[in-house]
Amino acid sequence: MYRRWREPADVERRLESYGLVLKAGRWYVVAGPGPRTFRVDQILRLVASQDEFTRPDDFDLAAYRTAYQRDFHDRLYQGKTVVRLAPGVPLPTAVRANGRTEPNGWTVVTVPIESVDHAHAEFLRPGTGVEVLDLPPELRDRIAGTVAELAGRHGNPGQHGDD
Repeated sequence: MYRRWREPADVERRLESYGLVLKAGRWYVVAGPGPRTFRVDQILRLVASQDEFTRPDDFDLAAYRTAYQRDFHDRLYQGKTVVRLAPGVPLPTAVRANGRTEPNGWTVVTVPIESVDHAHAEFLRPGTGVEVLDLPPELRDRIAGTVAELAGRHGNPGQHGDD
């Protein structure tokens, strides 16, 4: 039994193990038929089978994992935006090679984003140390709306818009 992130969550799977991979502190099993990748900590119940299988002779675990990671990021990132980061705000790992530092010390980078919701939360973390310069416009609008709401809430102690 395997728990996946989408419905139905708990599903039966037959796994013909091709190998184990450790990535960012998590173990994954690469298994056929397919092959497909499964998080080991999401395997809820495992029943050993007496059935035999043969891993394809031409299967290269390292090459599969490299291609899987590339494809995963292609599926994960739904777009990109351009942001300015203040001095001292760390560059996200995915954008280290494309930053351009301005004379004032701010860095302009193109950042892949998973979704507007995810980017909204991520870009609020550095506070005034980030500015969204580019599309999508709904991202700039959401950040501006959140900041305006926070300013209104914190600008008048004891006055809450939701009372």
